[in-house]
Amino acid sequence: MPVFIEDKALLPVLRKLERGERLDGDDGLALYRTRDLLALGYMANRVRERLHGNVTYFNVNRHINPTNVCVASCRLCAFGRKARDPRAYTMSLEQVWQTAAEGWTESVTEFHIVGGLHPELTLEWYCDMLRGLKERFPQVHLKALTMVEIAWLARRSKLSVEQTLARLIEAGVDSLPGGGAEIFSERVRRILCDHKISGEEWLEVARTAHRMGLRSNCTMLYGHIETDQERVDHLLRLRALQDETGGFVAFVPLAFHPANTALRALAPPTGFDDLKAIAVARLLLDNIPHIKAYWVMMTPRVAQVAQRFGADDIDGTVVEEKIYHDAGATTAQAMRRQELLQLIREAGREPLERDTLYRPVSRPETGMTVLV
Repeated sequence: MPVFIEDKALLPVLRKLERGERLDGDDGLALYRTRDLLALGYMANRVRERLHGNVTYFNVNRHINPTNVCVASCRLCAFGRKARDPRAYTMSLEQVWQTAAEGWTESVTEFHIVGGLHPELTLEWYCDMLRGLKERFPQVHLKALTMVEIAWLARRSKLSVEQTLARLIEAGVDSLPGGGAEIFSERVRRILCDHKISGEEWLEVARTAHRMGLRSNCTMLYGHIETDQERVDHLLRLRALQDETGGFVAFVPLAFHPANTALRALAPPTGFDDLKAIAVARLLLDNIPHIKAYWVMMTPRVAQVAQRFGADDIDGTVVEEKIYHDAGATTAQAMRRQELLQLIREAGREPLERDTLYRPVSRPETGMTVLV
């Protein structure tokens, strides 16, 4: 059907989409530079509904952050602390396992585990942590440790990334989260996170993990000092790796929260920016199945609207999110399953509970999979 598009620079992009052609870098720049948000949403929603119909996915998960002690000094982070900081913490293994058990029910299908780059915690400590979780919760999927953490553990252990991943897989890792990617631009990383691995190293850890059979998410942190060109470059590099490995399950755009960071003077991204990030990702990342609107980051209300701007997932129950809240997030730190169902239905979508790898979840009480 014809659609009114105010920004005529978007018409060539629409024609490409209608012909089933892949968008390129110039198209990505046109998408980021437009102020015609409704036209952008229209195009992204067409792709989203072609891929996923009216379904919005969610899961029942729990976040665990074993430590906030970190050797890096990233200007964009409000979570990490030096070891002697009075606000620093490091859980014992027993505390990690107890945290996992708090409020746990058979409904939980995933533990999402990330933390700081601790100068003393060893690879063996993390393996013991994972084994303990698997022994206590054998049915729960362990989505654990970012590419940055894996590279750090490999360096500390004097092992290759492949050897490190093999140890973690043996201990119980089932997949990897996508954090730590930030923006791949060398310019940005020199200014904001020069203590971290480079963008190329992040991609290489992901490449290795995918080749070893692990699936992962991927992310982009936007709304700080990056340019539109750097955003497009980031997305296209993720798309190229996905062409190569097929290992990314979902892309999660993450809005920068400047409060309590060294960049607190910056204005945070707006809802307009959040919806644009979702829509552009859906249009450029044609080979990554799912685009997630992380409600903790963009607020539940914007995450609802995002389900009409290209997103097909709203994340999960989360339970005690720390990283964004340390950076000033005012959203809740958890959401009950029934609240997620209501959120999705009120957005006009059909909720479908999933596991980490987007397989539909069968509830024990029904013995069958349903659109709940």
